[in-house]
Amino acid sequence: TGLVEFHENIAPNTTTATNTTNTEGNGNDQSVGMSLGDNAGEDTTVAAASPSTWSVRGKGTIFTKELGLGDKIRPPGTPVAAKVIEIIDDSNVKIEGILIVGDEIGAFKATQDSPVPFDILRRVDQKVVYEKVLDKMASGGCMCIFPEGGSHDRTDLLPLKVGVALIAYSALEHDALNVPIVPVGLNYFHAHRWRGRAVVEYGRPIYLDPTTLDDYMAGGMKRRETCNTLLDRIQDSMKSVIVSAPDFDTLQMIHTARRLYQRRGLQRSAEERQDLSRRFAEGYRRLLTVTNGDPPQAWLDLQTRIIAYRKELRDLGIRDYQVPGLDRTLSEDSKIKDIDGDTVLAEIRLPYQIVHMLVLLVLAAIPTLFLNLPVGILAGLYAERRRKRALARSKVKIRAFDVMLTEKILFCMVAIPSMWFMYFLLMYFGTDFDAPTIALCIFSLPLFAYVGIIVSEAGIVEFKDLRPYLMRLFPSSRRRLKKLPAMRSQLQVEIRAFIKKLGPAMGDLYYSSELNWKEIIEKSRNEELEAKLLEAVHSENDLASSEFKKDQ
Repeated sequence: TGLVEFHENIAPNTTTATNTTNTEGNGNDQSVGMSLGDNAGEDTTVAAASPSTWSVRGKGTIFTKELGLGDKIRPPGTPVAAKVIEIIDDSNVKIEGILIVGDEIGAFKATQDSPVPFDILRRVDQKVVYEKVLDKMASGGCMCIFPEGGSHDRTDLLPLKVGVALIAYSALEHDALNVPIVPVGLNYFHAHRWRGRAVVEYGRPIYLDPTTLDDYMAGGMKRRETCNTLLDRIQDSMKSVIVSAPDFDTLQMIHTARRLYQRRGLQRSAEERQDLSRRFAEGYRRLLTVTNGDPPQAWLDLQTRIIAYRKELRDLGIRDYQVPGLDRTLSEDSKIKDIDGDTVLAEIRLPYQIVHMLVLLVLAAIPTLFLNLPVGILAGLYAERRRKRALARSKVKIRAFDVMLTEKILFCMVAIPSMWFMYFLLMYFGTDFDAPTIALCIFSLPLFAYVGIIVSEAGIVEFKDLRPYLMRLFPSSRRRLKKLPAMRSQLQVEIRAFIKKLGPAMGDLYYSSELNWKEIIEKSRNEELEAKLLEAVHSENDLASSEFKKDQ
């Protein structure tokens, strides 16, 4: 077992925490120690504000065989890594980069004298890839890139990789081509399930500032700062086409508040709903910023009731759009002559739904049982196993739901043709069908499978709409269902009143029908940076004042 210590060259006076791990990629049990400042406590989050050089000292390691120039070392729980710039011997190397990030996603918490694992990320030569990308750009082509560097299921962006900035500046440097960078937002709903929905939104393109090319070509820190500035602009533009939130629960609360706020009967497009959700998310962020993370009691009470409403819906297994119909009942003293056609149609809708659902399920039964259901069950089991493996390996995933549908599709690409081939063998050896009949049956399987999917989906929708009626069969659920319409109506009144009171202070977010979300996100980021800087200044002043009093 080897010991590895990181020492930041900029800060020579350090204490060291040593740790043990199994290094990914070489199979050796090793340890890593992160050098901390003199004021490090028992549980300290370390942050490098700018790239710095670190000396890595190991015992029992073979760096000359385990590492190569350009490889990266990544501490635990953080998505960033530092690049190896010099291999001195088997026990000493030098690395460069922002090794850890303090308050960002995956912040590295170093505890003195406790084990800390680390990973080795092998260098990948991107020269050929960049050359092909630049050729494509020069010929007028378009390239799609995911600058986060991987998939995840968080509700906000991960730190962006520098590749997109290098491509853009390289195109400007070699071909005098100012490439438009267009943000594309992929907003998924139940992305881990079959037939999930996605809203794809395109934002306003951004362009490089040609005057920054000289700084990029200068290399070193100037190039790094230039690329980081561009990455900040790209991140702002990407946030302008998604609905970002601190966590999943906050995102769910924002969507619930948006649904309760909009008027009943008002049909909005997917783009309009997305814009309204983004307004709620930005308004919530501004509320927290203005109040320094301590919102007014009126909002806290309203938030508690929204969460309770969502929990009640989840426990009963119904959707928000179904709640307004729970209180539709005919008056006991209604007379037949007073009932109009719309009322009659509303009353016979339930029997129609039941009959419609049964017909759909019967039609879908044969193709579903023999074509879709076996593969669907096996694909779900396989995807769940792969999800757990991806979650164990990842540093940034929360539940790893982002990989499930991909794994299902990959499984089905193999399983479905295999199943059809098995049916072919059964018909060929187990029946007396002639060749044309067997060919017709085999080539009809894709059509039958597709029809089964569409019909089953329609039947499931009908079943979900019937669930409130089924829940009424149970006395305890009947009482809870009866309270939901009043609870929802009261929440609607309170949310609209709160927004009407607070909205004017939000300015264009409340009054403007069309917003430049890129400018709003950029302004929000600048405000957050100013707030953090001001907080840091206050902390330093308080520390200096405390030390002065001690000296006195």
